Amino acid sequence: MVLFLKRSGPFREIRFRDTAARCHERGIGRRRARATAGYHAGVPDDTRQGSGPEPAGQRFVVCGNGALARRLVTELTDRYGAAVTVVLPSLTDSHAPDIAEFGPQTGATRPRPRLVVAPRLTAEVLARARVRDAAAVALVGDDDVTNVDSAMIVRELAPDVRLVVRLFNPVLGEGVATMLGDCAVLSGSEIAAPAFVAAALGEDAPTYLRLRDDELVRTAGRATLDPTADIVCGLADTTGSEAVTLPADEPAADLVLVRMYGRRRREPPRRRRRLLRTAGLVFGRNLRLALAAMVALFVVGSALLAYARGLNPAEAGYLTLLTAMGGADADPAAPLVEKATVVVLAIAGAALLPTITALLVDSLVHARLAVAAGGLTDPVENHVVVVGLGNIGTRVIEELHSLGIEVVAVDRAESARGVAVARGLGLPVIVGDATRPETLRAASVRTCRALVVLTSDDVTNLETALTGRSAHRAHPTAPGAAVEPLRVVLRLFDDGFAERVQRTFGIHQSRSVSYLAAPAFAAAMMGRQVIDTISVGRRVLLVADLPVGAGSDIEGRYCGDLSRPGSVRVIAMRTGRADQTIWSLPERRPLVRTDRLIVVATRAGLAALLPRTVPSADPPPLAEAPPMRLLGVPPVRSSGHPAEPEPA
Repeated sequence: MVLFLKRSGPFREIRFRDTAARCHERGIGRRRARATAGYHAGVPDDTRQGSGPEPAGQRFVVCGNGALARRLVTELTDRYGAAVTVVLPSLTDSHAPDIAEFGPQTGATRPRPRLVVAPRLTAEVLARARVRDAAAVALVGDDDVTNVDSAMIVRELAPDVRLVVRLFNPVLGEGVATMLGDCAVLSGSEIAAPAFVAAALGEDAPTYLRLRDDELVRTAGRATLDPTADIVCGLADTTGSEAVTLPADEPAADLVLVRMYGRRRREPPRRRRRLLRTAGLVFGRNLRLALAAMVALFVVGSALLAYARGLNPAEAGYLTLLTAMGGADADPAAPLVEKATVVVLAIAGAALLPTITALLVDSLVHARLAVAAGGLTDPVENHVVVVGLGNIGTRVIEELHSLGIEVVAVDRAESARGVAVARGLGLPVIVGDATRPETLRAASVRTCRALVVLTSDDVTNLETALTGRSAHRAHPTAPGAAVEPLRVVLRLFDDGFAERVQRTFGIHQSRSVSYLAAPAFAAAMMGRQVIDTISVGRRVLLVADLPVGAGSDIEGRYCGDLSRPGSVRVIAMRTGRADQTIWSLPERRPLVRTDRLIVVATRAGLAALLPRTVPSADPPPLAEAPPMRLLGVPPVRSSGHPAEPEPA
């Protein structure tokens, strides 16, 4: 089975591609079972970077030098005890120095990754990385085309190796997953985007996990739920200083997983009237001042002429308008008041008319440019400002737009990936440096509900957040009213830096894209499917679909025996016959190899559970699973008559 994730609105569509027949023909399943068992059995302690041969099939290959590659090496080494080969374009760019100096963080004696340095991923380079002997190859570079090209080269070198490819483009990803066989296509930004949206919207964020078309669950605060809500399990207790994930006391968990029924109605974004928007664009401040001066002159001139000549208001207004437009007639016998008024009107008209014409043309040109550039065309409030329109920024604005939230996007480069996407969605885009106050003021940060900063530089993100918070505090409020603090969400890679930012600046909402995505990529390399991730602060819980391997350690056990507080919780089971999902876990039916488990687990918990699901090399014959009794229906004897009810 190959899992392909495709984002559609706030949900994730899960598409399973059946490659079981192909895997059976090539012997992938048996080979991977032996390899995975070898990984969890550990590797020799005396193995060092680049030295010593490893047994065939007991090594992973990671190609990339970004933040995701670094986190992925950590996951594979610390969580799974795997031997890893990393292919780097250089030892100095991006996170390559950290990968080169990498050491296991768990304190266990693990081998350091073996490094292969080459500027391009060619067949010779990948052969030198020994992809033919690898159990899985991860291509996690930043460029989609390079990853696809490398995936095709790997497939030519090793037809049986498992591929895990990072792709942003969903259409391209679907084609790659279809054509390359045993291949999982994942998007780090797609996995991480819901966590940023939830952090930006707080309790109002509808974080949904779609398992199948008829299975819909979401995370929610227990206090916000109706007493009749169908709670699947408790996820975390966040009342203390440190969040406790999957607590033993489930009623104490304030963050829970809730089962939903039916389809959630999407709220369309609010539309503004085009007439008012156009008027606001054309009639700028300078033009309004010039028109106001013209009107004041007209009123004063009409009053004076009406007094001097004894005219009614209509006649005086008519004469004033003609005089201001240059149609005055000289009258030497006119009173002094009339002469002075006519002279002033003629001079003022000659000066104001060209000024108003110039301002009007300038306003029209600026309005046309603003509409063409997709900038903010009218005042907004209670919106979300998203700074940084790279991969993750693009996903976040798509998520917010699908939820009906007003968004203003900001990026310093016109060529950023998300600029065209935002304009295609009809969202206003501000092109400028977000660390400058005028840029954030142009995005109406003073009236926004949240500021989400998603550039790739931690220091730039912090500087933008502090600038935005200062601008938001300067927003005028009613006398005596308290200023609501701006909700700021930062993208920060370094955990230590994030903790210091929290202590020093009081910014508690920070997320790391690579931290959220790496567990899913690591699980995919191990041959297991992570359906979704749930963010709890800077921690992450994984929702995984695990098959019960033939002859594995969990075959014959019960669902309740697998749950461990703080580590793993089984939330549902899928039976092999009718492929139905059972949410009320059976207590007396043992697991068989045709079942699949849906679990919520921590990273360490999933790593500990995976080896227990690995099929054995020589599994026993399949045992017939006892039938699952329906509630209220007595079992049927072989004669077809209902059996006597069992005593209570």
